[in-house]
Amino acid sequence: MLMKLVCFGDSITAGHEGLNEPMLSAFLKKKLPPTVEIINAGVSGDTTVQALARIETDVISHQPDLVTVLFGANDVATHKRVKQDEFTHNIDKIASLISPKKTILITPAPVDESLEQNRTNEALKAYSDCIKEVAQRRNCHFIDFFTTFFSKPDYQWRLKGTRDDGLHFGEKGYDLLSDLIAEKIASLTKAGSVFKQSGN
Repeated sequence: MLMKLVCFGDSITAGHEGLNEPMLSAFLKKKLPPTVEIINAGVSGDTTVQALARIETDVISHQPDLVTVLFGANDVATHKRVKQDEFTHNIDKIASLISPKKTILITPAPVDESLEQNRTNEALKAYSDCIKEVAQRRNCHFIDFFTTFFSKPDYQWRLKGTRDDGLHFGEKGYDLLSDLIAEKIASLTKAGSVFKQSGN
């Protein structure tokens, strides 16, 4: 039984980190069954405003069974700031357009504040709480990537990547993120909830 997964997000979803394809896609291919088709719909620099502008073309047109939604890193940035109430509304709208049962809302990763000047972990935590609130209210699937990542004693080391900018992480971060996504999909597949709403 084939399953179509769209990964919708910003540079954290789109980032190649030296590979010929997005690193998230590469890690997920290793951890998910071959029956899962992975479509990467990440665009670097996107906030939830840009996400809504392209959701029909980049996500819904693929008729996915599941969609990971990972935004927030740019919404909290001082030079691109999307206000919290607007961000919450946008996340809610994204989940509604996809269908909450098909949506896996993911909170953004923390940053290394000694290297990254435009974002703070305090702001990222606040926006993560907004995502959690939408997930609970809409009954979406949810992964608290921020809390899981930030709770690691070596989280700053895990944030290291080819840019080493405190924001765009490399293999260690993608290994953690892909583990969380694969575990979530495995639990949903086992429960049968992935296919019930898609009619497959």
